[in-house]
Amino acid sequence: MSAHIMQRVPLIPNANDETRIPGWELSVSGEEEDGSVAPQARRTPESDETSAIALRQEFECPGDLASVADSRERIMQFVYQHCADEGLQIDMLVAVQEALANAALHGCGDDAAKTIHCAVEVSLSDVTISVRDPGPGFDAALADPENFEATTHASGRGICLMRSLMTEVSFTRGGSELIMRKHLAY
Repeated sequence: MSAHIMQRVPLIPNANDETRIPGWELSVSGEEEDGSVAPQARRTPESDETSAIALRQEFECPGDLASVADSRERIMQFVYQHCADEGLQIDMLVAVQEALANAALHGCGDDAAKTIHCAVEVSLSDVTISVRDPGPGFDAALADPENFEATTHASGRGICLMRSLMTEVSFTRGGSELIMRKHLAY
C-alpha cells in the first residue's frame, strides 16, 4: 500500500461506508499487488485548507479533579480513532490530562457542578483540542515559556509541559480557553 493512502486511512474508518470528509472525495485508484482495489482520498477542486477539517467532536466534562481521568479517556478514545501513531497519542494524552486538571482546579474550583467544554477537531494534518472552563482565566504572560523558572511548587509547570508536547499552544477568552494543536507527521 502506498504511503499516500496510509496517510488518509485513519480518517476513513471503512472505505465502503458513507463517511464523507468535507473538501475530500474517496475514489478507487486501481489494483494493488495482491489484486485488491485501493481507496484513495483526494481534495475536491473547490476545497481549501479551512474545509479540510474532517471530524469534530465536543465533550462536556464535570469540573472536579476526581472526574478528570474519565473525561480524559472519553476524549482520547476519539483521538485514538483518528491518530494511529502511539508517540503522538501519548503526547496528546499527557497534554489533555494537564489541560483538564488545570481547568478543573483553577477554572472550576474543583466543583463537579461546573462544566468544562472540550472540542477535538481532526484534519488530515493536525489534531486541535480546545479546553474551556467557566473561570475568570489568568494572565497569559504567566504562560510565556521565556519567563518560566524551575519551581518546587506543586503547580506551575503544566503549561510548559503542554508546550513541549504539542505543536502549538495558545489561550483565548482571557485565559479560560486553551487551544492545543498537534501536527500529525505521517
